[in-house]
Amino acid sequence: MRTAYRALTMSDPAPLTGPDLDKGVPASSLAEGKPLLGHAGGEAVMLVKAEGKVYATAATCSHYGGPLAEGLVVGGKVHCPWHHACFDLETGLGLGPGLTPIACFDVVDQGGLVSVRKKRDPYQAKPAPGPSSVVIVGGGAAGAACAETLRRHGYQGPITLLANEPPGPVDRPNLSKDYLAGNAPEEWIPLRDAAFYQEIKVDFVLGDAVTSIDTKARSVTLANGKTVSYGALLLATGSEARRLPIAGADGPHVYTLRTLADSRAIIANAKEGTQAVVIGSSFIGLEVAASLRARNVRVEVVSTDAAPLARIVGDKIGTFVRSLHEAKGVKFHLGRKPVKIGQGVVELDDGTSLAADLVVLGVGVHPRTALAEAAGLDVAHGVVVDQHLRTSASDVYAAGDIASYPDPWSGARVRIEHWMVAERQGQGVARAMLGIGGPYRDVPFFWSAHYETTLNYVGHAEGWDNILEGGSLESGRYVAGFERRGKVLAAVTVGDDHRSLEIEAAMQAGDAAKVASLIR
Repeated sequence: MRTAYRALTMSDPAPLTGPDLDKGVPASSLAEGKPLLGHAGGEAVMLVKAEGKVYATAATCSHYGGPLAEGLVVGGKVHCPWHHACFDLETGLGLGPGLTPIACFDVVDQGGLVSVRKKRDPYQAKPAPGPSSVVIVGGGAAGAACAETLRRHGYQGPITLLANEPPGPVDRPNLSKDYLAGNAPEEWIPLRDAAFYQEIKVDFVLGDAVTSIDTKARSVTLANGKTVSYGALLLATGSEARRLPIAGADGPHVYTLRTLADSRAIIANAKEGTQAVVIGSSFIGLEVAASLRARNVRVEVVSTDAAPLARIVGDKIGTFVRSLHEAKGVKFHLGRKPVKIGQGVVELDDGTSLAADLVVLGVGVHPRTALAEAAGLDVAHGVVVDQHLRTSASDVYAAGDIASYPDPWSGARVRIEHWMVAERQGQGVARAMLGIGGPYRDVPFFWSAHYETTLNYVGHAEGWDNILEGGSLESGRYVAGFERRGKVLAAVTVGDDHRSLEIEAAMQAGDAAKVASLIR
């Protein structure tokens, strides 16, 4: 898995390869938009010629150590092939999930020989005007990204980050993937800690829930009675996991997975040889199944679906993912639903009884919109926002799972529950508060890991009337495009990370013909 690669890069860096960039390479060897991997000063560095200018940056992504030299260069930025983090070649500043900037180096061209010189000091933005103060409600991906982006773009006013769930911002995708599987240590899970926020002068308040918002007085009230005034407010309250309305769904051995505490609780009860029942064949449910199998827990999956994930990626990919799990010993009960959960047993609607030492519910989430509704904001299947992620109230924004926004690619109003979308929207809100960057246009992306296989999904399709295909699942390189009325709304790749980046870039550019050509 890719997190295992992160372990390698952090504890035992890979040997340096390619030319010695301290000594230099011929300028003629640099092709436009094609990174050249080498090394300088004892670390991996890449040279990139983009729009006629040559840049030198670190060669590994700051998210999971992905190989940036294998990425895609578009418009002065390099996109990581693993999880689509994006970095500016001039400043090193990143877009989620690459929140930490990458290093940049000076470059000289002497008589056609291009060489790397000293590492630059980290980029420092000029002080930027903005609201009198910023309050962020929610310490998840969107809230954390907003606070950090405000500072990285030079905002110097007061920022208060109100995080109700300890320990604050976490690497949520890892809670169902490598951390749950036992392949990632817990110290990797927090995105940022209290010391980081102290360093960037953000008032990080952990554990005090916001109980109300007064948009006229421009203030929020906490559970302890304290009020905090704002010049601009971001609502990033996220989602909470659903529970089933059946007997026993709140039993002590029944878990959902949304927080670090949830993942810890599952791990504590995932003893080798125990029997787990996962209810729901969602991405979360199947990632939990894979992670529990890595701990030698016996796993059975119950789902009303005829094929796992079919409503999101179609029958073909869903059946393929099912086969990956069955090859690892997972048993499926499809077209079935639980009617009761007892101590040590799950009863299905066909009379089947499944042994269950622990039960994990992967039956979806619902957005936390109660605060927004009580404050009088427009809410319709989420908090309604415009193209700048601004709500119906002046100087109040929403991002992440709760935001219902106009998607420029599909033309539809959508609400997307992806972690990277939340990060990107948090960054988008920060730019909007500072009056830079224009409308939010980032293409949605998520990834899902199933043993040695990763699915990359770009775009967003809630329905389709045709599926375009390229390659084959049997060969290990496959792409499917989900088309509606002649336009590809989303695409899934298996074993073809670069193709996923190219499709995302074409969507970002609004080039529907190119998207389709990249799939066929």
